Amino acid sequence: MSRNGTDRLKEGMTTRRAVLGDEYVDRMEATKNGFDGAFQDLITEAAWGHVWSRPDWSKRDRSIVTIALLAALGHYDEMAMHVRATARTGATMDDIREVMLHVAIYAGVPAANAAIKVAKQALADVADGRTD
Repeated sequence: MSRNGTDRLKEGMTTRRAVLGDEYVDRMEATKNGFDGAFQDLITEAAWGHVWSRPDWSKRDRSIVTIALLAALGHYDEMAMHVRATARTGATMDDIREVMLHVAIYAGVPAANAAIKVAKQALADVADGRTD
């Protein structure tokens, strides 16, 4: 079945909310304006509707891969958000530890070292009940 952009945007929003939480998504939607609105729609449709909504991998699997990529690329704010989202994706602290070991070998120790600091704080946030 072919889906149009509107269907993908809607599906993406459902998936985005399932992974990041309503509170986080509501905050982002409330700050959306004419400058970044098209960008927000793009990531909701493309990342969340096209990629995260695919049935071939679980949310846990996608979460692990996303954290690894963001850590390797040094995108620590986004990585922290995805570490906090593991409370909803099912990825565990053990999964995140293994991700960091892979990042150390394949992307370099400095990248992993910085990412581990960010992950530790994000995991502490989750332990304190902050998952958005």
